[in-house]
Amino acid sequence: MAKKFLVFLLVLAVFVPINSCREEETFDETLLYGRWRSGTLYYRYDSNGSGVSWDTADDVREEEGQAFTWELKKSSLQQLHTIEMGGVVPRYYTVTELTSSSLRYKDSFRSYSFTKVN
Repeated sequence: MAKKFLVFLLVLAVFVPINSCREEETFDETLLYGRWRSGTLYYRYDSNGSGVSWDTADDVREEEGQAFTWELKKSSLQQLHTIEMGGVVPRYYTVTELTSSSLRYKDSFRSYSFTKVN
């Protein structure tokens, strides 16, 4: 029994470091520039790191949307949303797909999927 346990620990010691050494995927931030839509929710990412989000279901247009700044490093997308009463609400996502027409990211609670609508 002790021999089996030692073999198990040896196998574990070999495979865990290999799995943890995977490199984080890097995405091209220029693909993020433009307007993205998921149902009635829209996001616009500008090349200067600013953006705006709005939801047409709430009768909000782009020019009335919530301003934010953003930064994409490898697969980490950070959005800092400016709220009307002052202050900033940070949001952190992990990008899982970014192409010229598709954007997918997730946080700790759910996944999001957008289509480019320029």
